[in-house]
Amino acid sequence: MRTGTEYLASLADGRNVFIDGSRVDDVTAHPAFCEAARSIARLYDLPGAPLRDAYLIPRSGADLTRRREALWQIAAASFGFMGRGPEHVAGFFAGFAGAPRVFARGPARFYDNVVRFYERMRDESLYVAYTIVPPQIDRSKPAHQQADPTLYAGVVGERDDGIVIRGAQMLGTGAAIADYVHLSCIIPLRPGDENYAISVVVPCNAAGMKIYSRRGYAAAATSTFDYPLASRFDETDALIVYDDVFVPWEHVFVYKDVALTRAAFFETAAHALGNNQAQIRFAVKLKFLAGIAQAVAEMNGSLALPPVQGALGDIAGIAATVEGLVRAQEAHCAIDDDGVAWPGNQELYANMIVQGQRYDELLFALRDLCGGGLIQLPSSVADFANPAIAADLERYVQSPGSTSVERVKLLKLAWDAIGSEFAGRHLQYEMFYSGAPFVTKTHMYRTYDFAGARELVRAALGGYGIP
Repeated sequence: MRTGTEYLASLADGRNVFIDGSRVDDVTAHPAFCEAARSIARLYDLPGAPLRDAYLIPRSGADLTRRREALWQIAAASFGFMGRGPEHVAGFFAGFAGAPRVFARGPARFYDNVVRFYERMRDESLYVAYTIVPPQIDRSKPAHQQADPTLYAGVVGERDDGIVIRGAQMLGTGAAIADYVHLSCIIPLRPGDENYAISVVVPCNAAGMKIYSRRGYAAAATSTFDYPLASRFDETDALIVYDDVFVPWEHVFVYKDVALTRAAFFETAAHALGNNQAQIRFAVKLKFLAGIAQAVAEMNGSLALPPVQGALGDIAGIAATVEGLVRAQEAHCAIDDDGVAWPGNQELYANMIVQGQRYDELLFALRDLCGGGLIQLPSSVADFANPAIAADLERYVQSPGSTSVERVKLLKLAWDAIGSEFAGRHLQYEMFYSGAPFVTKTHMYRTYDFAGARELVRAALGGYGIP
């Protein structure tokens, strides 16, 4: 396992990252990226090196439990607010590498490439981000029927030593501070889309690769005291432009194969393992928010009130549902023909529905508990440095058993989790984490035990009739 210092040093590689109209010379020094990079660096230095288990190909329910315990520790380092660290795509590649029967549909050399790159990821603890969704240009048409066929990232040239990629892809979360980007397409492709039906990896400093970051919430954070989450855990999202980027054959895993591009995600354990990690991270996040809710109620002196306990019960119920469904995936895992343990499908997709539908409900309950206290806070930590202002704050912005600083600190933490621009991005992120809601619901329909459900109906109908 490389160290955090080694990871940070590796980012000085000439990558083309752009934000606020300018190219970033050094992401480890730029205010939009530096603290997120340091947060990732700390993952490499966690006691026990839990990142090792992020690359595990699980072979049993016990392996899934071991993996969950490691991923929980990783997620807890950011309180669940960094969703696409090194551990995320690691799960996808563990799923790819564990599925020789699926990749056997294509040329053997491409599966060999998958295994070699997976082993390199594992052995060098590489941080791989991904771009697996085309940009929102004209969703009424397939990729090859866009006004310009090179709008979506795809193959525009083939050489003896590799291929050339041109176009754009989203949503490169964490790409500005990763080692590689995995480029593929998780949405369904159609006949004629073969040039976009690929799975490759590209180093983040590749010639012709441009990373266009969205607004950096960390750069806008005035201090860690005022924005304790945004200032440290904004992993940033980016549009990635591939401007005639060369990819050597050894970094190609699927090539111009529409069926295999989709099968790589859904007929291997990749999609299940990747989303299992996301739900472990989500469970940590909800537990953290439940802790904030109780802490605020206690500070406000309302913890003993039945309506407040009821509101906390609602929050705890959502958090416990997510964590319980994560654990149930281990108990109900299935071992495929390649010997890979898949997290239980019913619980996996049920949790994805909960993630998209109930996160905003939990946030609303927390807002309700906090009340007006969230919007009557000092403008910044600098107010405490002015003796005259600080004296009034100590007198009027306090709670029994909590100083003014302690009260403001907790409520600013709550605001950054549920009300700031950073929090708004996280609401959108959780709502559409798995894509459009109907997609997740279709997966739920496909995997739920409707046969068993219909058997119960048949038994009921068979037990009576017209007298």
